[in-house]
Amino acid sequence: MAFLKWVLLIFTLHSFMPTPISSNLSLNKEALPQIPLNFLEFSKKPEIMDWMVNIRRKIHENRELGYEEFETSKLIRAELDLMGIPYKYPIAATGVVGYIGTGKPPFVALRADMDALAMEELVEWEHKSKVPGKMHACGHDAHVAMLLGAAKMLQHNQNDLQGTVVLIFQPAEEGGGGAKIMLDEGALDNVDAIFALHVTARVPIGMVASRPGPISAAMGFFEAVINGKGGHAAIPQHTVDPILAASNVIVSLQHLVSREADPLDSQVVSIAKFQGGGAFNVIPDSVTIGGTFRAFSKESFLQLRQRIEEQACKDAMRQ
Repeated sequence: MAFLKWVLLIFTLHSFMPTPISSNLSLNKEALPQIPLNFLEFSKKPEIMDWMVNIRRKIHENRELGYEEFETSKLIRAELDLMGIPYKYPIAATGVVGYIGTGKPPFVALRADMDALAMEELVEWEHKSKVPGKMHACGHDAHVAMLLGAAKMLQHNQNDLQGTVVLIFQPAEEGGGGAKIMLDEGALDNVDAIFALHVTARVPIGMVASRPGPISAAMGFFEAVINGKGGHAAIPQHTVDPILAASNVIVSLQHLVSREADPLDSQVVSIAKFQGGGAFNVIPDSVTIGGTFRAFSKESFLQLRQRIEEQACKDAMRQ
């Protein structure tokens, strides 16, 4: 009676071993401390800030979903052209990979995602989305502006670089698996280390926060179609109610984390989709539920995926 359909599962595990980065002896001990100060002074110029804010607002107004970031990619390439930064395009359909420095090792990558979310922007302001049903609610517009800002600063100081900085503009982060495709197409070939960050409202403006170990979890999607036997709500004894079965599944899935997972091993299962029926007095033939699951290790991720499928099938067949 139950049928569980996996429509999308994304799990990319990146493991980077530390690689020694040797310094060029042409920079003496006195010159090295001055390099970050030069970057900081350059970043404080009002024209740099205004330029980055303007880019962010352009992207915010004209947001695009995963693998549809053609205008965003066009904007990025235009800015890289103006800066004289070479790049490869397309990678993963709309992705861009730029290069600053000597063209030789070590290769260090900086990464930003580009895609928006399929949701309506409800806040009224002068730079509100011009595209109905699409919104940069996760800050990827800011991420692109920040990476372009970093590119401008690095290009301005390229003579001080002792290696190559790789600029990764990634499509389809919001569930589309863009990172995996970029890896498959060689975006990180020869890269020794990669850095990325995410905007957040949880720390004060001007502060950068980090910690040892993983910060972001791996995420998977699932969808379950639970089939029953519909009928009139006045005679439920002649039906097999998929809504009740789906409710049992949802409750049981919440127990996977609270009763099966190690409390010190962070995991989460969230049901965000429940579709079934169209009338208040008719029990439907089927119900569709769906959601996401997250974990910080490959082992926990695969175990959670397996248990979601097992538990959903088991509970759905009870009804």
